[in-house]
Amino acid sequence: MSFADILENNQRYADGFTDSGFDGVARAGIGLVTCMDSRIEPLAMLGLRLGDAKMLRSPGGRVTQDVLIGMVLGVHLLNVQRIMVIPHTRCAMGSGDDASIAENVLRSTGTDISGMVLGSTPDQAAGLHYDVQLLKTHPLLAGRAEVGGFLYDVDSGLLKQII
Repeated sequence: MSFADILENNQRYADGFTDSGFDGVARAGIGLVTCMDSRIEPLAMLGLRLGDAKMLRSPGGRVTQDVLIGMVLGVHLLNVQRIMVIPHTRCAMGSGDDASIAENVLRSTGTDISGMVLGSTPDQAAGLHYDVQLLKTHPLLAGRAEVGGFLYDVDSGLLKQII
């Protein structure tokens, strides 16, 4: 399968593109951490526009090492003043722990990924609390950005602040 359709779509996008010249900072001062789920449109769900936020997506919306690095850089270099951690309802990463998800991959593909840290948790609230605390107390972030934990409902489009 080729990428011709995607490149054609991009050409149409580029033909009408009017958003050049941004300096790369988060104009609204927002850093977003959310899931890679395709049901989530981070900017639209928050009423934000292109250039307003720095967005990092991970399975389950968890704060991985890469996400943590991104938020540190966002706070120190890119005007991030508020960080929102946003997992969502009906998330595959909330359907079990790493072992059960690895077992599903093994059954599906025959490949054992049990050594990988996936960051899944059937207790999304506990995972969210952990991730928010990690960001709030990190020595390069503590006192430099407000951090909040939220849950996005993929069926209603509503966002609820949890922490």
